[in-house]
Amino acid sequence: MKTAFLLIMLAAVSPLRAQVEYVDPTIGGVGVLLEPTRPTVHLPNSMVRVYPVRKDQLDDQIHSFPLTIISHRLGELFSVMPGASAAPAAWDQEVTTPYYYSTRFDESLIRTEFTPAARAGYFRFTFPDGKATLHFGNLYPGNLQAEGANAVSGEEDFNDMKAFFYGEFSVPVKATVSGSAKKRLVVTADAKTLEFRYGISFISVEQAKKNLQEEIPAWDFEKIKAAAKDRWNEALGKIQVEGGTDAQRRVFYTSLYRCYERMVNISEDGRYYSAFDHQVHEDVRPFYVDCWIWDMFHALQPLQVLLNPTMQADQLQSYVRMYQQSGWMPSFAVLWGNYPCMNANHAAAWFADAWAKGVRDFDVNQAFAGLRKNSLDATLLPWRKGPKCALDDFYNEHGYMPALPPDAPETEPLVHEREKRQPVAVTLGNSFDDWCIAQLAKATKNNADYDLFMKRALNYENVWDAQEGFMWGKDARGKWIEPFDPKFGGGQGGREIYDENNGYTYTWDVMHDYAGLFQLMGGRAAAEKKLDQLFREGNGRSKFEFYAKFPDSTGQVGQFVMANEPSFSIPYLYNRLGAPWKTQKRLRTLLDAFYTDNYFGIPGDEDGGGMTAWVVFTMMGFYPVTAGVPVYDLGSPVFNRVTIRLENGKSINLVARNNSANNKYIQSVKLNGKPLNQVWFRHADIANGGTLELEMGDSPNLSLGASPESFPPDSATIDPNSLLN
Repeated sequence: MKTAFLLIMLAAVSPLRAQVEYVDPTIGGVGVLLEPTRPTVHLPNSMVRVYPVRKDQLDDQIHSFPLTIISHRLGELFSVMPGASAAPAAWDQEVTTPYYYSTRFDESLIRTEFTPAARAGYFRFTFPDGKATLHFGNLYPGNLQAEGANAVSGEEDFNDMKAFFYGEFSVPVKATVSGSAKKRLVVTADAKTLEFRYGISFISVEQAKKNLQEEIPAWDFEKIKAAAKDRWNEALGKIQVEGGTDAQRRVFYTSLYRCYERMVNISEDGRYYSAFDHQVHEDVRPFYVDCWIWDMFHALQPLQVLLNPTMQADQLQSYVRMYQQSGWMPSFAVLWGNYPCMNANHAAAWFADAWAKGVRDFDVNQAFAGLRKNSLDATLLPWRKGPKCALDDFYNEHGYMPALPPDAPETEPLVHEREKRQPVAVTLGNSFDDWCIAQLAKATKNNADYDLFMKRALNYENVWDAQEGFMWGKDARGKWIEPFDPKFGGGQGGREIYDENNGYTYTWDVMHDYAGLFQLMGGRAAAEKKLDQLFREGNGRSKFEFYAKFPDSTGQVGQFVMANEPSFSIPYLYNRLGAPWKTQKRLRTLLDAFYTDNYFGIPGDEDGGGMTAWVVFTMMGFYPVTAGVPVYDLGSPVFNRVTIRLENGKSINLVARNNSANNKYIQSVKLNGKPLNQVWFRHADIANGGTLELEMGDSPNLSLGASPESFPPDSATIDPNSLLN
């Protein structure tokens, strides 16, 4: 664990070095309790994404290969399987990279290889007996058909939209179609090697054929593979690291690779199909889908704002388009439309963060209008969408979502049967989002709305139980729910009070006003003691009991939960409490414990970069604690040197001298040659390159960042614009 940390503006940029060799897509391939990662083969942020369909990395049978997927963790489209039958087959000799996949089946010894283009894919099958057989299938109602002697096409209907493909074989084949609603198509040929190249479209079969012809015009598997590898080295090469161990570099670059699975560009020749109005649109800008914003706003989108601001602007404008087409700003904008997962209005945080960091190439007035409508006119209930209900009217009047006593019958039909009201999570999340909307109101000169949303930003105070010292639920009469139990109360998964975590996590979920939160806790000294105890507090019951109720709470250190996104900023809060050395120590421990280079190397659900973007930032040594506030907190960098190549051609070098596993504590900081007695810097300090030097040591510097005037900005009253210059 060596690290040096220097932000240097380079006059000349050296050629990018290959980094894709460090990526191991099998990391995290066995979920601790919940979902594993998939070894997805694709180009960065592209439409065609392929992996072997199986339960997890330890499942010894592959069921099939998709031609693409619907969305990360939400299913596949079409299937192909080589062999005498379409039955699952045991596999071995697997090679998996971001740009190339290969495996061999045990009994038949058939080898399957795959490499991607953006809207097309390329399979190569090797049959030792010279008898090639492929089984294609519809996974949803649709159609498969032969197109002459060496081509096939298909379509399928899913979630009120259609997918299409057109594919060609390297030799003439015999095709047989069977089935009714879901077709099966079997192709055979006398060939030892059978190649299959295909295009995908959400517009038509004709467009799928065009996508194929444009992206894979000739039979040359190795050429497409080499191009895919180059594309990944280009993307991953935007960050280059020196030092650290091989294992740490594998964790880092695999995490960065995961950050390029979402969002996905589904534009095809200047056109795209939008499920938000079920129309094909023409647009000179690309249209992106597949955004799980509850997971992504913390770290993934801020990372892409830093690395790829033009793409971020296109993605933000895609959300604006979705609002214009559907009448609502989406939450989880997946391929088939708005998938109202989780809670809150976190697109507001994404827009505000990008705006505060200088990404302006989107329609901010329309963005503000859509986010405002979501906050004031839409239901805030988890896993629901559409107009507000009586509970939303209560929230708008009283400033909190009311909770129900245990076992009390639900009175609002719109409440999701499983997900419940989540009253504390809803109140805290929307308080933060309304603060973000207030910043956009200022940007659009909507002064009355600025005042309204700044007032709503303080709604988090309404669920602070001062007697108990936790965020807790209270009913519509203002009475706190009994019995009080922030550790294990609140129904299955805490959903009757919180969401996926308990009160020990959600009590810190006030990202826009930590200063106000610390005041509620009795001051910063009292908050520091409370934060210490968070990492020490036991479950009070067996792990079996605890995880049966809180499966998202794996990766525990005391009651801190590394496995869920609301926890991400918590280890950095010591920087706001005058004890940044505790942040430095804690981060190294968390990385070493929970992010390893093996099948179990991710502690929770990796939601398409939602979990691993935290790793990328934290291993580099800095983190955007509050989306919408354009500053970064320093942590404890893992590498000797990090070079970040910005889109504007400038570079950032981050170097920490004398860094090692023991030397994890920052001794001194220089920014552009100027000594700093603080552990944070502005986005503006690095947006055009700069120099940050850290001296590391084996003992804490107790004076660095310890005085209140050196703390990062952490009050709801902060004006992000004041941090731009």
